[in-house]
Amino acid sequence: MSTDRRIVLFDLFGVIALHQRPGALAEMAARCAAPADAFAEAYWDCRPPYDAAQWSAPEYWTAVLRWLSLPVDADTIEELRLADIDSWSRVDHRMVAYVQSLRDVAEVALLSNIPADHADAFLAAQPWLGNFDHVAFSGKINAAKPDPATFHHCVVSMRAAPADFLFVDDREENVRAARATGMDGHVFTRLDELAPAIATWLPARGNAAR
Repeated sequence: MSTDRRIVLFDLFGVIALHQRPGALAEMAARCAAPADAFAEAYWDCRPPYDAAQWSAPEYWTAVLRWLSLPVDADTIEELRLADIDSWSRVDHRMVAYVQSLRDVAEVALLSNIPADHADAFLAAQPWLGNFDHVAFSGKINAAKPDPATFHHCVVSMRAAPADFLFVDDREENVRAARATGMDGHVFTRLDELAPAIATWLPARGNAAR
């Protein structure tokens, strides 16, 4: 069932924001004198519970350091935490402008896998997020994509129906998960391919209400 609303639900990193700054993990590895490959393995393998708010930042970084058999101390944890946040701070300004322009014809929402402390820093640095109709961060809602709970959160919070949404993400498994909940989905590659896809979807949704 649809309430005949038009809601474009965006992923953040790899769509509106850029992926992690190249070389950032190697720099963090060097800060704690760890091999770059081993650091990257620990960083990503320990990440899911941090993204889903099951671990705090100190718990996450403690797990990473222990994985690497390195000493755990508060100063190192804080240095790595801040470096990590900085490495995910870049945005695609063309995408920011495009997404904001959509608010003339649709509701715009955000669903991102991002730890709570990263989300707080990103919100403080990017005031344009305040123009969204809804923002959902995994570290704030205690679930991470592709968990269906993330999409249900957006549906319930916006008092909408799944069929009202077009979900845009650069990861195909997340788009598949959104479609399984009843949303439309689009795998993002670039803006000049996304804009016509959304333009086609919006009139189609509008015509359905007539």
